[in-house]
Amino acid sequence: MPARFFFGMGLVALSAAATPSHAARPMMTDDARIVDAKACQVESWVTGNHDSNAYSAFPACNFTGNLELTMGGTRTTRHGHSQITDQVLQGKTILRPLQPNDWGLGLAVGSVGHPQADARRDWYAYVPVSISLRDDATVVHANIGWLRDGSARRDRMTWGLGTEAQLGPRAWLIAEIFGQNQGRPMHHFGLRYWLVADRVQLDVTYGNQSGMPVQGRWWSLGLRLLTPAFLP
Repeated sequence: MPARFFFGMGLVALSAAATPSHAARPMMTDDARIVDAKACQVESWVTGNHDSNAYSAFPACNFTGNLELTMGGTRTTRHGHSQITDQVLQGKTILRPLQPNDWGLGLAVGSVGHPQADARRDWYAYVPVSISLRDDATVVHANIGWLRDGSARRDRMTWGLGTEAQLGPRAWLIAEIFGQNQGRPMHHFGLRYWLVADRVQLDVTYGNQSGMPVQGRWWSLGLRLLTPAFLP
Protein backbone atom coordinates (compact mmCIF):
# COMPACT_ATOMS: atom_id res chain seq x y z
CA MET A 1 0.00 0.00 0.00
CA PRO A 2 1.09 -0.59 1.27
CA ALA A 3 0.11 -1.04 -1.51
CA ARG A 4 0.67 -1.52 -1.58
CA PHE A 5 1.49 3.30 -5.35
CA PHE A 6 -0.67 4.40 -5.71
CA PHE A 7 -2.89 6.60 -8.12
CA GLY A 8 -5.73 4.97 -9.69
CA MET A 9 -5.36 2.07 -7.32
CA GLY A 10 -3.12 4.10 -5.03
CA LEU A 11 -5.58 6.91 -4.44
CA VAL A 12 -7.79 4.47 -2.61
CA ALA A 13 -4.90 2.66 -1.00
CA LEU A 14 -3.37 5.58 0.83
CA SER A 15 -6.74 6.80 1.92
CA ALA A 16 -8.17 3.55 3.21
CA ALA A 17 -1.98 4.34 4.40
CA ALA A 18 5.36 -3.85 15.50
CA THR A 19 4.00 -7.14 16.13
CA PRO A 20 3.63 -10.29 14.06
CA SER A 21 0.00 -9.40 13.27
CA HIS A 22 0.67 -5.82 12.19
CA ALA A 23 -1.30 -4.89 9.06
CA ALA A 24 1.76 -3.70 7.19
CA ARG A 25 1.87 -2.37 3.66
CA PRO A 26 1.26 -3.29 0.91
CA MET A 27 -2.09 -4.06 2.57
CA MET A 28 -4.29 -0.99 2.29
CA THR A 29 -6.49 -1.48 5.38
CA ASP A 30 -4.47 -0.21 8.33
CA ASP A 31 -4.48 -1.44 11.93
CA ALA A 32 -4.69 0.24 15.33
CA ARG A 33 -0.98 -0.21 16.04
CA ILE A 34 2.20 1.79 15.51
CA VAL A 35 5.87 0.86 15.52
CA ASP A 36 7.38 0.39 18.99
CA ALA A 37 8.41 3.45 21.01
CA LYS A 38 11.86 4.83 20.03
CA ALA A 39 12.06 2.33 17.14
CA CYS A 40 11.81 2.56 13.35
CA GLN A 41 10.75 0.42 10.42
CA VAL A 42 11.07 0.43 6.64
CA GLU A 43 8.26 -0.99 4.54
CA SER A 44 9.27 -1.54 0.91
CA TRP A 45 7.66 -3.41 -1.95
CA VAL A 46 7.32 -3.69 -5.70
CA THR A 47 3.88 -3.62 -7.30
CA GLY A 48 3.27 -5.01 -10.79
CA ASN A 49 0.35 -3.95 -12.98
CA HIS A 50 -0.51 -4.92 -16.55
CA ASP A 51 1.48 -1.99 -18.03
CA SER A 52 3.78 -0.73 -15.23
CA ASN A 53 5.83 -1.54 -12.14
CA ALA A 54 5.96 0.61 -9.01
CA TYR A 55 8.74 0.59 -6.41
CA SER A 56 7.81 1.95 -2.97
CA ALA A 57 9.71 2.60 0.27
CA PHE A 58 8.15 4.03 3.43
CA PRO A 59 10.43 4.58 6.47
CA ALA A 60 8.62 5.33 9.75
CA CYS A 61 9.77 6.12 13.30
CA ASN A 62 8.10 6.55 16.69
CA PHE A 63 10.05 9.32 18.45
CA THR A 64 7.63 10.11 21.29
CA GLY A 65 6.05 6.76 22.17
CA ASN A 66 2.65 7.47 20.61
CA LEU A 67 3.27 9.21 17.31
CA GLU A 68 4.47 7.30 14.27
CA LEU A 69 5.79 9.55 11.50
CA THR A 70 6.05 8.15 7.97
CA MET A 71 7.73 9.72 4.95
CA GLY A 72 8.21 7.88 1.69
CA GLY A 73 7.39 7.61 -1.95
CA THR A 74 6.90 5.57 -5.08
CA ARG A 75 8.79 5.45 -8.37
CA THR A 76 6.80 4.06 -11.31
CA THR A 77 8.26 2.55 -14.46
CA ARG A 78 6.08 2.42 -17.58
CA HIS A 79 7.20 1.62 -21.13
CA GLY A 80 10.85 2.14 -20.18
CA HIS A 81 10.25 5.52 -18.58
CA SER A 82 10.70 5.94 -14.80
CA GLN A 83 9.51 8.80 -12.59
CA ILE A 84 8.54 9.57 -9.00
CA THR A 85 4.75 9.46 -8.89
CA ASP A 86 3.89 9.75 -5.18
CA GLN A 87 5.41 11.45 -2.13
CA VAL A 88 3.74 10.66 1.18
CA LEU A 89 3.80 12.28 4.63
CA GLN A 90 1.74 10.75 7.44
CA GLY A 91 1.32 10.92 11.20
CA LYS A 92 -0.46 8.21 13.18
CA THR A 93 -1.35 7.93 16.88
CA ILE A 94 -3.14 5.36 19.04
CA LEU A 95 -6.24 6.42 20.97
CA ARG A 96 -6.90 3.02 22.54
CA PRO A 97 -4.11 0.40 22.56
CA LEU A 98 -4.95 -3.01 21.13
CA GLN A 99 -4.62 -5.88 23.60
CA PRO A 100 -5.12 -9.64 23.06
CA ASN A 101 -8.83 -10.52 22.84
CA ASP A 102 -9.76 -6.83 22.95
CA TRP A 103 -10.06 -3.92 20.53
CA GLY A 104 -7.95 -0.87 19.68
CA LEU A 105 -8.50 2.52 18.02
CA GLY A 106 -6.16 4.89 16.17
CA LEU A 107 -6.07 8.04 14.05
CA ALA A 108 -3.95 8.80 10.97
CA VAL A 109 -3.60 12.04 8.98
CA GLY A 110 -1.49 12.58 5.90
CA SER A 111 -0.97 13.99 2.44
CA VAL A 112 0.17 12.72 -0.96
CA GLY A 113 1.99 14.77 -3.57
CA HIS A 114 2.37 13.89 -7.27
CA PRO A 115 5.46 15.66 -8.64
CA GLN A 116 4.82 14.68 -12.27
CA ALA A 117 1.09 15.47 -12.28
CA ASP A 118 0.34 18.86 -10.72
CA ALA A 119 1.18 21.04 -7.74
CA ARG A 120 -1.91 20.13 -5.72
CA ARG A 121 -1.61 17.63 -2.86
CA ASP A 122 -4.22 15.16 -1.75
CA TRP A 123 -5.09 15.16 1.95
CA TYR A 124 -6.59 12.31 3.92
CA ALA A 125 -7.50 11.11 7.40
CA TYR A 126 -8.84 7.80 8.65
CA VAL A 127 -9.70 5.95 11.83
CA PRO A 128 -8.43 2.34 12.09
CA VAL A 129 -10.20 -0.07 14.46
CA SER A 130 -8.69 -3.50 15.21
CA ILE A 131 -10.27 -6.45 17.03
CA SER A 132 -8.12 -9.28 18.41
CA LEU A 133 -9.55 -12.81 18.51
CA ARG A 134 -8.12 -16.15 19.70
CA ASP A 135 -5.20 -14.56 21.58
CA ASP A 136 -4.15 -12.53 18.50
CA ALA A 137 -4.26 -15.57 16.20
CA THR A 138 -6.92 -13.69 14.21
CA VAL A 139 -7.11 -9.91 13.97
CA VAL A 140 -9.85 -7.99 12.12
CA HIS A 141 -9.30 -4.40 10.95
CA ALA A 142 -11.84 -1.79 9.83
CA ASN A 143 -11.06 1.69 8.46
CA ILE A 144 -13.29 4.65 7.78
CA GLY A 145 -11.83 7.83 6.38
CA TRP A 146 -11.92 11.02 4.31
CA LEU A 147 -9.98 11.98 1.20
CA ARG A 148 -9.58 15.41 -0.36
CA ASP A 149 -8.70 14.89 -4.03
CA GLY A 150 -6.56 17.94 -4.77
CA SER A 151 -6.70 17.57 -8.55
CA ALA A 152 -10.48 17.12 -8.80
CA ARG A 153 -11.14 19.31 -5.74
CA ARG A 154 -13.59 16.75 -4.41
CA ASP A 155 -14.10 15.10 -1.02
CA ARG A 156 -14.61 11.35 -0.81
CA MET A 157 -15.32 8.80 1.88
CA THR A 158 -12.91 5.84 2.10
CA TRP A 159 -13.32 2.48 3.81
CA GLY A 160 -11.56 -0.83 4.29
CA LEU A 161 -12.13 -4.19 5.96
CA GLY A 162 -9.30 -6.69 6.42
CA THR A 163 -8.21 -9.70 8.43
CA GLU A 164 -5.03 -11.55 9.38
CA ALA A 165 -5.12 -15.23 10.36
CA GLN A 166 -2.15 -17.14 11.72
CA LEU A 167 -1.26 -20.28 9.76
CA GLY A 168 1.84 -21.25 11.74
CA PRO A 169 4.49 -19.84 14.09
CA ARG A 170 5.72 -17.38 11.42
CA ALA A 171 3.13 -17.51 8.62
CA TRP A 172 -0.07 -15.46 8.20
CA LEU A 173 -2.90 -15.35 5.69
CA ILE A 174 -3.91 -11.74 4.91
CA ALA A 175 -7.01 -10.53 3.04
CA GLU A 176 -8.99 -7.32 2.62
CA ILE A 177 -11.62 -5.42 0.64
CA PHE A 178 -11.50 -1.63 0.36
CA GLY A 179 -12.81 1.28 -1.67
CA GLN A 180 -14.53 4.65 -1.72
CA ASN A 181 -18.14 5.82 -1.56
CA GLN A 182 -18.24 5.60 -5.36
CA GLY A 183 -16.88 3.09 -7.83
CA ARG A 184 -16.19 -0.60 -7.46
CA PRO A 185 -14.34 -1.94 -4.41
CA MET A 186 -11.00 -3.75 -4.61
CA HIS A 187 -10.06 -7.08 -3.04
CA HIS A 188 -6.55 -8.07 -2.02
CA PHE A 189 -5.08 -11.19 -0.40
CA GLY A 190 -1.77 -12.97 0.14
CA LEU A 191 0.72 -14.55 2.53
CA ARG A 192 3.06 -13.01 5.09
CA TYR A 193 6.10 -14.70 6.63
CA TRP A 194 8.60 -13.65 9.32
CA LEU A 195 12.11 -14.51 8.09
CA VAL A 196 13.46 -13.23 11.43
CA ALA A 197 10.84 -13.03 14.18
CA ASP A 198 9.72 -9.43 14.85
CA ARG A 199 12.53 -8.03 12.66
CA VAL A 200 12.34 -9.13 9.00
CA GLN A 201 9.05 -9.83 7.24
CA LEU A 202 8.29 -10.93 3.67
CA ASP A 203 4.90 -10.87 1.95
CA VAL A 204 3.44 -11.66 -1.45
CA THR A 205 -0.05 -10.53 -2.50
CA TYR A 206 -2.51 -10.40 -5.39
CA GLY A 207 -5.31 -7.88 -5.94
CA ASN A 208 -8.03 -6.91 -8.37
CA GLN A 209 -10.88 -4.46 -8.71
CA SER A 210 -14.27 -6.15 -8.57
CA GLY A 211 -15.68 -6.84 -12.01
CA MET A 212 -12.54 -5.72 -13.82
CA PRO A 213 -10.46 -7.71 -16.38
CA VAL A 214 -6.65 -7.72 -16.59
CA GLN A 215 -6.42 -3.93 -16.31
CA GLY A 216 -7.58 -4.03 -12.70
CA ARG A 217 -5.16 -6.68 -11.43
CA TRP A 218 -1.92 -6.22 -9.54
CA TRP A 219 0.59 -8.25 -7.55
CA SER A 220 3.16 -7.21 -4.97
CA LEU A 221 6.28 -8.51 -3.25
CA GLY A 222 7.19 -6.74 -0.01
CA LEU A 223 9.99 -6.62 2.54
CA ARG A 224 9.60 -5.05 5.98
CA LEU A 225 12.47 -4.32 8.38
CA LEU A 226 11.95 -3.36 12.04
CA THR A 227 14.57 -2.11 14.51
CA PRO A 228 14.76 -2.44 18.27
CA ALA A 229 14.38 0.77 20.28
CA PHE A 230 17.43 3.00 19.67
CA LEU A 231 16.20 6.60 19.38
CA PRO A 232 17.06 9.02 22.21
